[in-house]
Amino acid sequence: MPRKHSKRLVRTFEAIEPPPNVEVMLGVVSVTLLMELLGALSESPVWLLGLLVFLPGAASALCSTRQTLFVSAWTTIVVAVTVLVRHGDGRSWLDRLLMMLLTLALGMTAVYACDRRIRRETEMLRLRSTAAAMQRHILRPLPLLTDDVLVDGVYEPVQEDRLIGGDIYDVVVSPWGTRVLIGDVQGKGLPAVGAAFAVIGAFREAAHREPTLTALVDALDASVVRHNSYAVQTGDDERFVTALIVNIDAQNEVQVINCGHIAPQLLHDDTVITPELKSGVPLGLAELAAEPTTVDWFTFPPGSTLMLTTDGLTETRDADGTFYPVTERLTRRDSFSARNLPQALYDDARAFAGESSQHDDVAILSVRRSPYR
Repeated sequence: MPRKHSKRLVRTFEAIEPPPNVEVMLGVVSVTLLMELLGALSESPVWLLGLLVFLPGAASALCSTRQTLFVSAWTTIVVAVTVLVRHGDGRSWLDRLLMMLLTLALGMTAVYACDRRIRRETEMLRLRSTAAAMQRHILRPLPLLTDDVLVDGVYEPVQEDRLIGGDIYDVVVSPWGTRVLIGDVQGKGLPAVGAAFAVIGAFREAAHREPTLTALVDALDASVVRHNSYAVQTGDDERFVTALIVNIDAQNEVQVINCGHIAPQLLHDDTVITPELKSGVPLGLAELAAEPTTVDWFTFPPGSTLMLTTDGLTETRDADGTFYPVTERLTRRDSFSARNLPQALYDDARAFAGESSQHDDVAILSVRRSPYR
């Protein structure tokens, strides 16, 4: 029986915290005193425009609705008193009235904008928490120890503009060995989730039923075709899925079928080898293939590690557009943490790209053969 270890898939989403009331009070009073001082020195109410624009606008972006309401009311009162008392003589009552009405309107707009922002952030927080729960229940927690291998990995699908990515993986202990799936659904975000779930569900069911890897891939392809037929009925786009399916048993050779996915890399001693595999068509496009699905074999000796990735890693680029050198980094993996190679590789890729670069969804799996086999 496999043994589950600590779960690292679930992200922690922190609640939105407005600044403390004391900080808001100090900030409001400081800005008010500054504007009043500048207004007194210049003997002009023009500086009040900075007060009535800056304070409510900043509060709507940073504070809670109640704090923004306080700031807007404070601003309205200060502007009204200043206009009536300090700059009332010799000025048209219409100008003074317009100034106060403008202040009131901007304050009300700031409160409305703050309320909309908080509602949207709360909804996004709820959706991201739901996405994390879905990932926890649908994607298998790693690391996972089987009779054949230790599978570890990192999965980073949640970004600022999407909830769930198109990268998928799964591990199943079958009567014919440990079967590992890694794939990438065409497209991103929620529209790709249906195809991802279809493939994962089919893999978990067929991996226990089908004795051959080719029959397993046929079942996965059929699941994507069925999903696409439902998608067409609902007006969604058809999708395909690149995938790599691996079967590992007690033998020193591993079986692999590549469905248009990135080839694995074998780490053994100080070498990094990319096995030569026949690249078939992605799942969902089997009808377009000129040849039937075939299985590749290559040696997977004891103590070696098989690295499986998605294009989120290989297509990572720095500010100059240079692609992340995966093979070179793996060759010098002595600088990485041996305890969790996928996480170390992911962190290194993020550091290589820099904070200003765009990051795609990424899944990285390490499949380590027991050294005692």
